[in-house]
Amino acid sequence: MKLFFLVFGVGMCGLVLLCLYRVTWGPTVLNRAAGISAIGTKTLTILLLMGVIYDRVAMFIDISMVYALLNFIGSLVLAKYLEGTGDVSCQ
Repeated sequence: MKLFFLVFGVGMCGLVLLCLYRVTWGPTVLNRAAGISAIGTKTLTILLLMGVIYDRVAMFIDISMVYALLNFIGSLVLAKYLEGTGDVSCQ
């Protein structure tokens, strides 16, 4: 079962790389913001899989909750910044 979780974690890392492509070469600021949020969500999943693999689920749940909170606050800050500057162009 640990092998399955390990393979699934490596697959999630591949998906993070695809999201990183969207963040780097996204056509608009909103696409880049969505890519950053998706990377954060996938990182949470990878952290929880690491907890299952290392048999330390409780510790990794605490770490992932803090990371989720930071990801959420970062998304709010970015949205507030983009609202204030009006730098959202959909071209």
